[in-house]
Amino acid sequence: MVRMSDLVRGVAREKPVEPAAKAVPAEAPPPPPSRPAPPRAVEPPPRPVAPPRPVESPRDAAPVASVDDLEPASIEPPVESAEPLFAELQLFLARVRELMRTGDAFPWSELEQLSDRCVASLAAGGDLFWVANNAAAPAGGVDYLAFHQARVAVLSIATGACVGYERPRQVQLGMTGCLIDVGLWQLPEGLMRRLDALSADEQTLYRSHPRLSVEWIRRWAPPREGFAEAVLQHHEREQGQGFPQGLHGTAMHPDAKILSLLDTYTGLTAPPPPRARLRPHEAIREIVRSKHESFASPLIKALLSEISVFPPGTLVRLNTGEVGRVTAVNRNYPLRPRVEIVADGKGQRLASPKTTDLSEAPFLYITGAVAEAGR
Repeated sequence: MVRMSDLVRGVAREKPVEPAAKAVPAEAPPPPPSRPAPPRAVEPPPRPVAPPRPVESPRDAAPVASVDDLEPASIEPPVESAEPLFAELQLFLARVRELMRTGDAFPWSELEQLSDRCVASLAAGGDLFWVANNAAAPAGGVDYLAFHQARVAVLSIATGACVGYERPRQVQLGMTGCLIDVGLWQLPEGLMRRLDALSADEQTLYRSHPRLSVEWIRRWAPPREGFAEAVLQHHEREQGQGFPQGLHGTAMHPDAKILSLLDTYTGLTAPPPPRARLRPHEAIREIVRSKHESFASPLIKALLSEISVFPPGTLVRLNTGEVGRVTAVNRNYPLRPRVEIVADGKGQRLASPKTTDLSEAPFLYITGAVAEAGR
């Protein structure tokens, strides 16, 4: 076994290598001294000299960490603030309307980066989802369609992730959601405010907007396939009752199925003024009660799992008149959470609250949040 002190003494006494001589490999140990070393007692202590490598076996050497050794995942970027990101998305879409007027080239790379940032934000937390989900329709002077398409994009990304979309597919879904209604910018502005009372000619005009949107998308030359098809089909429905082609669910593009659900949901929860908005659970109930099963059940469940219609802490009224506080959400039954009953059907507070899991009580259900019932 080679001692550290012997190595040090050997290095200290080694003669300089002549220029013509062959250099000793750096990994080789120094040659032994030609004569016995003097007694250690009279030898002055040598100055510390770094010994040649290796001096220890690989098994004994401790690993040395460096920046290069760190895994990329160990350095996480900060989470982007949700409200500025959602506002930036709306501003971008307001510019798209201007592009339609000027005929300038479409900034696909910028839209892709924005959508990718939305995907990253949603993967890091739920703030962006709640900013988009709870936003109210803008007042006068702010473009409603830019706001609407931004909501569709964000909520579609979240729903797509919930049903198993990988990140690149989520990005494209978000980009498509931003463009589903660009054709509406070519129609009279007042049309959107009267969707419930359109004449036959106006209805025909309104139903032309998916094709108008596709015309613009093709004119802008999208970088990948799928944009035009999904946009064209975003008003189709599962049982063939949609437009413009009357497709059934089996013939629809998968992205179009998600976009059709979120376009409907966002239109109910934040319609253009002066139409009244529905609360999230009211909009979901409206969708679920659709007479013709307009949307795929797995997608409705995915959206519900993201929305958490009655999050913990919400005061709700039951069909019996009792009032309860939500204590836990049943992910498989989002409209039937676990509640703690705090007041009876006459509004009298209970001395001892009782807990009920509505998923196990088929004859009990929530009629609405207490605030909505005027309590």
